[in-house]
Amino acid sequence: MLLPAKTEVARHLRRYRAWERAMLASPEDRRVRVTFEDAGYTLCVLMGKRCAREAADAAERYLRTNVVTYLREQSAPRPHVAAVAGRGRRRPGKVRTTQARAAQTRAAEVRGGETPSPTGA
Repeated sequence: MLLPAKTEVARHLRRYRAWERAMLASPEDRRVRVTFEDAGYTLCVLMGKRCAREAADAAERYLRTNVVTYLREQSAPRPHVAAVAGRGRRRPGKVRTTQARAAQTRAAEVRGGETPSPTGA
């Protein structure tokens, strides 16, 4: 993986933060907003991120750590938001919770259909 020079990252991060402050001071100024978005886009491209906030966070981590540590942090698996929130896909064979079975039973009763089996099959 190619990484940018730390001096370039520091320069673009300073530029992004300066325009961020200007944008917060006068959010209605179109020129300031466009320049801020441009600085964010440049930082995104430089750090390989999709969001300017993620790019700024990644740039700060990159600048305060060495290259090996940064790469290790980037390659570490992170939990998906849905998995953390408990809304991930059901895995085959996973036992449904009592609340989920009760809700499914009530829905089936309202529809006038059969109640599902306890195993969820």
